[in-house]
Amino acid sequence: MPRSVKALTPLVTVAVVLGAEIVHAEFIGKYPVTAEPRFGWVLALVAILWVTTYAVGVNDPVGTDGSRLLRSAGAVGAAVIVVSLIQLVSNEPLLPRFVLLVTFAVLTPVLTAVSAVGERSRLASAQERVVAVVGPEESERLQREIVRAPERTAHLSALIDPSAAEVAEGGESPLRRLVEEKRGTLLVLDRQAQAMDDIVTQAAQLHSSGVRIRTLSLFYDGWLGRLPISELERIALLFDINEIHHPVYARVKRFLDVVLATFGMLLFAIAVPFVVVLDLFGNRGPLFFRQVRVGKDGKPFTIVKFRTMTPGRDESDWTRPDDPRLNAVGAMLRRLHVDELPQMWNVLRRELSIVGPRPEQPRYVQQLSEKIPFYDLRHLVRPGITGWAQVKYPYGADELDALEKLQYEFYYLRHQSIAFDLRILGRTLRQVVGRQGR
Repeated sequence: MPRSVKALTPLVTVAVVLGAEIVHAEFIGKYPVTAEPRFGWVLALVAILWVTTYAVGVNDPVGTDGSRLLRSAGAVGAAVIVVSLIQLVSNEPLLPRFVLLVTFAVLTPVLTAVSAVGERSRLASAQERVVAVVGPEESERLQREIVRAPERTAHLSALIDPSAAEVAEGGESPLRRLVEEKRGTLLVLDRQAQAMDDIVTQAAQLHSSGVRIRTLSLFYDGWLGRLPISELERIALLFDINEIHHPVYARVKRFLDVVLATFGMLLFAIAVPFVVVLDLFGNRGPLFFRQVRVGKDGKPFTIVKFRTMTPGRDESDWTRPDDPRLNAVGAMLRRLHVDELPQMWNVLRRELSIVGPRPEQPRYVQQLSEKIPFYDLRHLVRPGITGWAQVKYPYGADELDALEKLQYEFYYLRHQSIAFDLRILGRTLRQVVGRQGR
């Protein structure tokens, strides 16, 4: 969806909620809007709506108009219910019922319309048509990744091996001809192609005619949200890591960790009695699962989670989504991510962060460090409960998956920021509510 249209969602949310409050204040309640303590709750409702609309994917480019209406109604309804429950528990009239009802009645169809307009604009706009000059192995990977989980939409119009893109006898330029035939708008060159003078010359001519040029590394970075395997070793040390090189970011990140972990500990306390009861019926055994993981600077620590596997089964092997070691209760705890709540204690102890590379077991770290260049670089920062690799890639079930996830983890290290951390938390929230769970 175009960013200009996407920006309408938070704007119309503010307009509808604030408009409803102004109408109530001017014509029904007869009170000055900003002088009332409840104005803070108007802003709170707006903030909750921003969270719920993002969580359910109101602007996602999927589904019919009917599904868009259901997503919008679910997002607005959830926010209204949250505020209503707070009012009920506190026994305080935080917001007039008029404001809540008008918000639901007006904002639901408005968000649906914005989503529909955004999707139509996306389809109508010219999609990036990519011609890639890459080797056979990277060609297969690129075809798979460009449709699996792109950050920006693009159509892979053509693939050509570098050896086939060189100028032929007689001065024919096969790369130029291919780009012109496919009406390509973006030319991507791998390392081999960049080293070939004929290809670079053709690329320069295409560039002068309006075609954009990107290295394979920059294309992966901008369109796929990862770094290509071929570039991991080459650029591993060529960027700052904010958690190390920018102390202000590290302090703000730690502050957010403490705030979120404190809230998470409250949820953990609420969850304990429910998990205890569920375990009595279908998951008898110890309440908690403890395992040694590798943390920041390679230091081991003990991670704590609600146990999800039957006691006596080997819990040290790679975990799969349909793992036979999971019992029914454990599978439910994992699906709802409730099993992660005890890790908030690890966050408060500075062993984990909320967002960061996922901590692995020592034996896997040793194996992967021997086989994957610069694998240990991920241990320069504090590992996290969630992270870019977790929201972009499914469970890691073997060493090949670990290599794939490392490309996303390097991308995170390269782009660390508070805004990116919040974006990852938003993606995680989507997984929790089932919109994009992997």
